[in-house]
Amino acid sequence: MSAKEREEDTKISKTLSKIKNRLLVFSGKGGVGKSTVAANLSLAFAMHGLNVGLLDVDIHGPHSAKMLGVEDKSVDVSPEGIKPVNVNDNLKLVSMSFLLQDPNTPVIWRGPLKMKAIQQFLGEVDWGELDWLIIDSPPGTGDEPLSVAQLIPATGAIVVTTPQEVSLMDSRKAVAFARSLNLKLLGIIENMSGMVCPHCGKEIDLFKKGGGKKVALELGIPFLGKIPIDPQIVISTDEGKPFIGAHPDSEASKAFMKIIENIPGVKAH
Repeated sequence: MSAKEREEDTKISKTLSKIKNRLLVFSGKGGVGKSTVAANLSLAFAMHGLNVGLLDVDIHGPHSAKMLGVEDKSVDVSPEGIKPVNVNDNLKLVSMSFLLQDPNTPVIWRGPLKMKAIQQFLGEVDWGELDWLIIDSPPGTGDEPLSVAQLIPATGAIVVTTPQEVSLMDSRKAVAFARSLNLKLLGIIENMSGMVCPHCGKEIDLFKKGGGKKVALELGIPFLGKIPIDPQIVISTDEGKPFIGAHPDSEASKAFMKIIENIPGVKAH
């Protein structure tokens, strides 16, 4: 190991020493609402009175800033390091989107460059003292989630899935991926789990229902809960209004808050 690599490892270790819990949120495939879940879980942690950081390492599709209504802000640099953007008093965010001059410009990087960016996010960001760092990882089991899992000694990981069989197949792979890296699986979340018709009030299973719980039982890991489809999630995301903050009484928001209570180690201050 070179002197520069040792220096980077030291920086990362120093940063992580101030963070009590590190939670990796990932999925076996894209399109399951992983970033939406990560952003709203982070806000739910913060609403429990915990000091939270959200690290969006989805290099090619960073959406957390938009979802949390801070896409017009930028990170500051001080002698102590990169300063995260404050979403509210309890929630900080670092995202690749803050470093892009044009949000429409694609990030065309090979693996080593992405690895370097993730190292900088971990070693050069001054998070301060955190109860939880939530890492919104890219989908799949490739370079970025592997890099994050290797660089961060995560205290837990959560797999996000939808009820449909195609997503469940990839969720099994995601669980196997986590286990191969000795990540502690805190559980599975079933997103897009049915919706209530706004006209007749009946529940509609657009993508089936119950698959996430079935896989959790099959693989012997906790089932943390299910989140129903709510059109307001789409509207809030497009408007940059954090969903559970804007619609705290919705069934989906209640589901997020209940899921938080099912995660081991979560205690309100």
